[in-house]
Amino acid sequence: MRSYDVVVIGGGPAGIGAARSGARCGATVALIERDHELGGILPQCIHHGFGLGRFQEELTGPEYATREIDLLQREAIDIFLQTTVVDLKAGLVEAISPQGRYTFKAGAIILAMGSRERTATAIGLPSRRPAGIFTAGAAQRLVNIEGCLPGKQAVIVGSGDIGLIMARRLSLEGVNVACVLEILPYPGGLLRNRVQCLDDFGIPLFLSHSVSKVWGDKRVEGVTIVKLDDRGSPITGTERKILCDCLLLSVGLIPENELSQKAGVKLDPSTGGPIVDQDLETSVRGIFACGNVVTISDLVDDVTSQGELAGERGVAFLKNQFSKEGVELRRGHGVRSFLPQVLVRPEQVELMVRAAFPMERAILSIGAGSFFKLQKVKPAQALKIKLSKEQVAEILRSGNGIVELEEVR
Repeated sequence: MRSYDVVVIGGGPAGIGAARSGARCGATVALIERDHELGGILPQCIHHGFGLGRFQEELTGPEYATREIDLLQREAIDIFLQTTVVDLKAGLVEAISPQGRYTFKAGAIILAMGSRERTATAIGLPSRRPAGIFTAGAAQRLVNIEGCLPGKQAVIVGSGDIGLIMARRLSLEGVNVACVLEILPYPGGLLRNRVQCLDDFGIPLFLSHSVSKVWGDKRVEGVTIVKLDDRGSPITGTERKILCDCLLLSVGLIPENELSQKAGVKLDPSTGGPIVDQDLETSVRGIFACGNVVTISDLVDDVTSQGELAGERGVAFLKNQFSKEGVELRRGHGVRSFLPQVLVRPEQVELMVRAAFPMERAILSIGAGSFFKLQKVKPAQALKIKLSKEQVAEILRSGNGIVELEEVR
């Protein structure tokens, strides 16, 4: 039995930020990571674009991770690598490692397990499962860490950021990327990635398209793609075959919440992650959550900042375990998801809202008295809205927590 004020599960950018913040607030902290190194997915993300918010520099993933780990190591934190948490409940964490079994007693627990990719099975890909079908993240690790190419002719399904970045990475390594397919009528990744990864390399993006068949038994030999109508149904006569020997899937990330469910944490169906209040505390007192385990973020800088907030509020919980009665925000028209989902006291809060579909001009309303005019709203980029102390107080007073996005024609 090992006792700590704060136990952080997950050693990616969110977990590193939470552990460092907790230690700086004077708590004893344990950081548990199942991999052999800290950093999460960052070591395989050798492209630039990280750190602009936190360091005012454009860094690669490994550079960003190194800076964050260097800051972490200045604090008195017990780090447990190659340690997997197998059971979790309020105040108690069970884990195993090559050295044996650990039981951690914790005043506060912070969940920072990150996310995983959707697979071919998750999206019902029509094929006989031949070799050559990879998630974009798996292909990224093969190329950037293992030094192997997944194939010579590629088709990428999904226009998420990882898929776009891999389109560029494969092109730089001499792989012919035939096209990127997107099932939706609008692209999914950030604008800068679409420009730098597709336009600059002459890679076509086919919107409202899907794969209707994968050819090949032992190895992928090609795919049949088809155009979709407004309801997402295939349009007869639009099928065409594209020769390729590998198929990459960039079809979304799923927050990793098996442990959260074991602890009885209530999940939000719209995000796949825990419902959290403005302190990032879940429905189970003393258990906090941050980063991609809560909702998928656009930037790693935001993930780290969220981790720091969770660490700070976790220590505050130890010092003042007051009861919480708040207002749960509700999803209205035009909104896919938002964070946090619960407001508990009047203070300035940053609300992260993701739209359900693109809008040229829109009005975001939160409750009855808070309105924000917005331009060029895109689902791929979360909106960050600062609610003042007075606005939060009004929502708490009225009990009206409906979050809506209305397009202005």
